[in-house]
Amino acid sequence: MTGWRGPGLLGRAVTAFVLTALLSVAGGGDSGRVPGCGPARGDLTVDDLPAGSSVIRCAAVGRLLTRDGVGVAVPEPGVTVAVEALTVDGAARGLTVRVAADGTVSYDDDHTAPGDRAATGAGSRADSPAACDDSAFTTADRKEYNTYDWFIGDGPMPGGISRAEARRAFEDAIATITTSRNDCGFADTVRAKARFVAATHHEADVDAEARCTTRDGLNVWDAGDLSSGVVATTCSWSNPVPGPRPDQLIEADVRFNIRHYRFTNNPHSDTCDNAYDIRSVATHEAGHVFGLGHAGPGHGNLTMYANSYICSTSARTLGKGDVLGLRRLY
Repeated sequence: MTGWRGPGLLGRAVTAFVLTALLSVAGGGDSGRVPGCGPARGDLTVDDLPAGSSVIRCAAVGRLLTRDGVGVAVPEPGVTVAVEALTVDGAARGLTVRVAADGTVSYDDDHTAPGDRAATGAGSRADSPAACDDSAFTTADRKEYNTYDWFIGDGPMPGGISRAEARRAFEDAIATITTSRNDCGFADTVRAKARFVAATHHEADVDAEARCTTRDGLNVWDAGDLSSGVVATTCSWSNPVPGPRPDQLIEADVRFNIRHYRFTNNPHSDTCDNAYDIRSVATHEAGHVFGLGHAGPGHGNLTMYANSYICSTSARTLGKGDVLGLRRLY
């Protein structure tokens, strides 16, 4: 009897088809990949889902989308999501993903509206203009048209303070934005409103890597794990309104990083040691909630500069550019 020679051409084709099918079912292949859409499952990068792609065709809604370590869950059509991080070195980290009603995706690389571009430049904080002399600001394409109703999470708070103390600190910071509180002599002409609702078991929709997850419909302020280098993060969701106007804010969550950084509610005391002022950080994050972007390099004395500085209370009140940005929006 002659030896077995293996399957013929037809047999090999059938075997290859069966193996491919089994790998696909087991998740070991990518047979469901849509041309031009990146992998069929798992996380995506902006290169996998380039501007002009369809989140519907690419089955991307709800999947994590990253760029240079910053990430968001892809929102449903008609929604824009933005992540903005306050960092230890003042390097603005953010990503805005805009999904049109038809599912087409686009990216905003900077949150600067026409005419709002802040001058850039190198230099230390001491080299920056004084807060009341610096008119630089940037705005995101969103605002709160109604009242920002917010909740506080039920986990640990920054600085180990009680939830009641945290509520007061956050309320004070948010009020700085809604009343454009400043030491520069600018009158309050800003019409923005906020209201504390209650404590909640919900968490801010931010993961341990400072990325925006899928929104849950509540505006939550809390504290927890974020990636090293990020002091606090704001995630905002918005949708368009008729006319050439900023988007309507539909949710904004804030998280403080208590895994890597210390916070204090009393930075003027002798006990402030390498800690961030809670109210200063909260005021910066509240600025993002109400539509302000980061002030660029060379503007280190403004509240919306991307660093609040250790043991400093300077960001508790607004600078000229911060006020002008709010006036542009409200």
